[in-house]
This record gives sequence, C-alpha cells and structure tokens, in this order.
Amino acid sequence: MTLNQEEIKKIIPHRDPFLLIDEIIELEGTRAVGIKRLTKDEFYFKGHFPELPVMPGVLIIESLAQVGAVILLSKEEYKGKIAFFAGIKEAKFRKSVLPGDELRLECELIKLRGSFGVGAAKAYVGENLVCEATISFAIN
Repeated sequence: MTLNQEEIKKIIPHRDPFLLIDEIIELEGTRAVGIKRLTKDEFYFKGHFPELPVMPGVLIIESLAQVGAVILLSKEEYKGKIAFFAGIKEAKFRKSVLPGDELRLECELIKLRGSFGVGAAKAYVGENLVCEATISFAIN
C-alpha cells in the first residue's frame, strides 16, 4: 500500500510545518517505508547552520517516528489515537542529511504490548545508512 501526504494526514495528527514525511511507499503489516524530499526551503535549514545547512538529527528521528505512527495508527484498533514518543535507544547518526537529499525512512514494529510499543528504525540517503535507532512509543 502507498499513501500520499493527504492520506497520511488522515492517519496521523501531524501538520505542516511538522509533518516530516511526504509519502509512504510501502505499508504492510508491521513495516513501512516513507520518503522525505528535502528542499533548501525546509524551515530548519534557515537556522541549523545557515552556512552549512544540515537536517537536525532529532528531526530525522521524528521523521522515523512518524513512519512508525503511520504503521500503528493505520490499524483498525488504533484509528483516531495518538502515538507519543516514549524513548530512543542506541541512536546513531552516520552521515549528514542535506538540502536536495531524499530521505528513505524505514520502520518496523518489533514489540507491542497494550498501549506501549517499540520500533526498529533506519534512515537512508540513497544506499547510505544515515541514522538508526530503536524508538518506543505510548498510545493515547
């Protein structure tokens, strides 16, 4: 299943300027792949090193979490709920993400117990791994 940004907005509550995924190119079961195309006009590039614009690592993590939220909140039993960030473990940032890059965001739910869950997340530019982390969330 694929989703455009308008379809994503029907699943998760995020809106501009904080909706950080442009589309979902894969959504199946407990796994999804999202895309974020970075332009020089992204709000964070204006202040996150104007001389050398770099996407903040925390926003890469947030982008991955939004893909995870799409997985979870697209399931019938969680529709209309909100998935809140609960933790980050073992985050590693390997390369900078720059204007003009296309960020591929992969997330897989690896644990879901009651209102708490965990996802394994990786972000790529091309074939280069730029970030990986284990993210946890609470459903409200």
